[in-house]
Formats: sequence, structure tokens, C-alpha cells
Amino acid sequence: MSLHSDALATLRGWSAPSEEQERLRASYVAHLEAHPDGLTRACFPAHVTAGVLVVSHDGDQVLLNLHRKARRWFHFGGHLEPGDATLAGAALREGVEESGITDLVLSPAPVQLSSHPVPFCDPRGEVTHLDVRYAARVPADTLPTVSEESLQLKWWPVDQLPTQDPDMLELVELAMR
Repeated sequence: MSLHSDALATLRGWSAPSEEQERLRASYVAHLEAHPDGLTRACFPAHVTAGVLVVSHDGDQVLLNLHRKARRWFHFGGHLEPGDATLAGAALREGVEESGITDLVLSPAPVQLSSHPVPFCDPRGEVTHLDVRYAARVPADTLPTVSEESLQLKWWPVDQLPTQDPDMLELVELAMR
């Protein structure tokens, strides 16, 4: 199965947790049906990306990175790469690369979709990321390592996040279910 086929199967089979998430799910499916390259940076002005929210073993904290380009606290994630076989695999790869944690335990299905503009991503102009987000748990006493994409990594209590961005708050809430 190709990555494109996996992405379509994943999104077609996903049970969205809200009407807004269902609207996004349907739009992602339509995007992929219309764009065979919809998983690559070549697809402009929108393409699918994959991400993961890393949750502590006890579910009390989330690990966020201070993104080098955006200078904001985010979950981990990014562009799909030619070696990725599945959306889940891409999300796990991004989480491992950006957190340095090799024993992440990924949720079997996405927890949230997020369509958002990313002004610094493409020299052609503002691009929209159609992010498919998973959650992952880590064993106790896990030590993350800062990657070149981050300025800092930090564990945040779920009730003391460094942002009030509704998208991030929703991601944390959905990951805790």
C-alpha cells in the first residue's frame, strides 16, 4: 500500500470527535482525492503533514518544543518524507527525531486534524498544512533531547500550557481522552 493510499484509508476510516473535525476530515479526503501529490511539499498551497503530541507516562504533562522558526511552543511534527509508509509512521518518525525519545508508544489513530497557514514554510508564499495529529505516551523518567528544529524542549502540566491557542488546547484535551 502506498503512503497516499494509507492516508486516504486512515482519513476515510477515522471517527471525528466533533462536527468541525468531521468537516476537516472530509476536506482532507477531498484534497487527497484531487491531488495525487497532496502529501508532498510540491503540492502548493496546501499539503498533508503529520504530528504527534508527546504525553507523559501518567498523563499529567505534555512535552512541547519551542520551534526554532516560529518561536512558539508546539507539539512535534512536519512534512512527510519519501521513506514514510504510513501517516502514523511519519508522525512517530517526527516525534522521535524532534524529541530524541526512541520508545514513544503511538496512539493507533489520529486524535486531531488541524488546517493552518504556515507563513515561513515555503518560498513561494504562505502554505497551509493539513496536519494529521496523533498522541504518544512515554515511559517514566524519559529524557528528551533538543533537535536542530527546536530551541528548547519542556514538559508542561496539562493545565499550565504556555499558550492559549484554541487548536493546541483542543489537541491536548483530545489526547487525554
